[in-house]
Amino acid sequence: QVQLVESGGGLVQAGGSLRLSCAKSRTISNVNVEGWYRQAPGKQRELVATLTSGGGTNYADSVKGRFTISRDNAKNTVYLQMNGLKPEDTAVYYCYVRRYFKPYEYWGQGTQVTVSS
Repeated sequence: QVQLVESGGGLVQAGGSLRLSCAKSRTISNVNVEGWYRQAPGKQRELVATLTSGGGTNYADSVKGRFTISRDNAKNTVYLQMNGLKPEDTAVYYCYVRRYFKPYEYWGQGTQVTVSS
């Protein structure tokens, strides 16, 4: 079994920064993409950032230039550095891992990020 344990969420003021962590209980093999999704109340889950196995990154337009996704292989952890936070960033953030083989996906339990005005 592999678990993704998220941490780092909390309450911050607009303009502040926060770093989310997604620690894997075990190293996951055959990874295609790692990333972060978020879901705000009453809204669909949306893709925030992705990190491909080759090191390429992609970001939602709404967070581009403010968020940075990275990984530390030695710690089996994926990070999401969030700077210049806005109230519209308020959501539950989920990390995920996409694999080439079954099981195809792993998901974290979610961590709440609340940005006040």
